[in-house]
Amino acid sequence: MNPQSTLPPTPAALPPTTGDPNAAGGRGSKGPRSEVRLFAGLGHVALAVWAVIVIVPILWTFLAAFKNTSEIFSSPWTLPAELRWENFGRAWTKANIGRYFLNSVIVVSCSTFLTMLLGSMAAYVLARYKFWGNRAVYFLFVSGLAFPVFLALVPLFFVVKNLGLLDTHTGVVLVYSAYSLPFTVFFLAAFFKTLPSSVAEAGMIDGCGHTRLFFQVMMPMAKPGLISVAIFNIIGQWAQYQLPLVLLSNAKDKWVLTQGIADISVNAGYEADWSGLFAALTIAILPMIIVYAVFQRQIQAGLTSGAVK
Repeated sequence: MNPQSTLPPTPAALPPTTGDPNAAGGRGSKGPRSEVRLFAGLGHVALAVWAVIVIVPILWTFLAAFKNTSEIFSSPWTLPAELRWENFGRAWTKANIGRYFLNSVIVVSCSTFLTMLLGSMAAYVLARYKFWGNRAVYFLFVSGLAFPVFLALVPLFFVVKNLGLLDTHTGVVLVYSAYSLPFTVFFLAAFFKTLPSSVAEAGMIDGCGHTRLFFQVMMPMAKPGLISVAIFNIIGQWAQYQLPLVLLSNAKDKWVLTQGIADISVNAGYEADWSGLFAALTIAILPMIIVYAVFQRQIQAGLTSGAVK
């Protein structure tokens, strides 16, 4: 055998490259990459525009909270001449925002606790136990996402009235919890399905009952998902206006923060206390921004953990 026959072909023996984009060494592979870069660039532009649309009004509200009425209308886009902290004091006391803020904290705290307790238990049972009617009950919960709250305001008003809970915080807490359950069950059911079954089986072998297994084993494992859903419920219930407007219309001392701010807005045309209105808006916005900033990592972890099994 000729030893030279086993040598690789020389570069001169290789076929010449052509303009075919599918040929080896061609430049056709840059086409999909350029499209990916184009869509990524468009996505970043869209996110930047959306960020500007959201951030600019919030910053403008914060700046207006430190101005007086003449500055708000004469130079709305300039910095305040001085930091007028008395605007916040006037909104807190004169407009009774402090009372409404406390009412909102009480209502949202109780309703979020009740929502997370009932929603997590329902989601766990629907996700981990097989029984007749499981899917029917699950879809019954999820169907609540398809109905806007304003469609049920009239029958809801009469239901709460017949229960004797109209113009009470208890009635608002129960309605908030019921309205938040569909999303809570939908999110947590998918999250509980991703938890390993081996841990639950080990707990049962060690003597855990179903209740102890849920509260001491499964709930700590589902902490990222629970925190994420809790934050979403807090933000949604904190900004709710329609439900308390209907359920607390005749009890001004029990109004929540959104009703108090709306009352300031209505009276602003007569009293011209626009700086107090923007100070009240700042008081309402800042807690949610702080909550989201503090729990940002947990929210992201909860949203991504359920996607990987």
